[in-house]
Amino acid sequence: MSKKIAVTGGTGFIGSALVRRLVADGHRVRVFDNDSRGTATRLDDIKNDIEIVHGDIRDAGAVASALDGQDTVWHLAYVNGTELFYEKPDLVLDVGVKGMTNVIDGCRAKGVAELIYASTSEVYQTPAVVPTPEDVQMVVPDPTNPRYSYGSGKIIGEMMALHIATRFMDKVQIFRPHNVYGPDMGWEHVLPQFVLRMRKLCQESDVDPLPFPIQGEGLETRAFNYIDDFIDGVILMSEKGATGQVYHIGNPEEIAIRDVAHMVGAYFGRTVTLEHQPLQKGGTPRRCPDISKIAALGYRPKVMLAEGFPILADWYIAN
Repeated sequence: MSKKIAVTGGTGFIGSALVRRLVADGHRVRVFDNDSRGTATRLDDIKNDIEIVHGDIRDAGAVASALDGQDTVWHLAYVNGTELFYEKPDLVLDVGVKGMTNVIDGCRAKGVAELIYASTSEVYQTPAVVPTPEDVQMVVPDPTNPRYSYGSGKIIGEMMALHIATRFMDKVQIFRPHNVYGPDMGWEHVLPQFVLRMRKLCQESDVDPLPFPIQGEGLETRAFNYIDDFIDGVILMSEKGATGQVYHIGNPEEIAIRDVAHMVGAYFGRTVTLEHQPLQKGGTPRRCPDISKIAALGYRPKVMLAEGFPILADWYIAN
């Protein structure tokens, strides 16, 4: 059934991929964004099929106006990128908390029936169980560390979704992305940073093996989820998942960061020797989702990192 759907943060990496899929599935989509982190040019190929509303998620009136007449809102607007968590925690929290407040108030005022909220794996930070299920404790390990501005804002958002929005909406769902990657994902993330760092080092030196700096020993692990698989997962959740529920969307293929560095070297045809540098305070040693809850609905990630990484790397080299 075709719906009228608003997507906040719809010009971002994940948002634009979601918008493209919703349009392909026959929905009427309104994108709300101020392009502070994204760019509307990501949607140029479908600009005649969507409505784009330029506005700040912190502007209550603008948000309510954008939600007028909509059946569903996917709320993705947020400040992402680890560097920004450390540099601008005030902005991260301002956008996160005011934005969620405005979305919920706008839904109530305009009679929007469904809310789907984009959370994060960082709500549980350093979990006691890996792979990590949805019912693990949410934690802010150190309120004085600005890094946790991101995760704490998302915890507040989850609580507001579950304990305010569910009181008056027909459907409320939360999804937690786990290291989603792909072409045009931005510049503040490990995969594009490694690609661009390696390219620069290759241009500067013929030394073999090539010294490559990384944070820590490179033993930290992540589980990377290709953007197409991720979008399949959230669409499946929206169609078959239950209301009032949280779903982990990811790929359980866990890889150490040092192995990612060697993968990047191999892409450039170089061997590398790792130069260990201090870790930023607040990172987590392991992150890998337990996806059995979304898998029970039929989700199966298809693209492993060995297949998806060259697609990402090709895009960053070209752009």
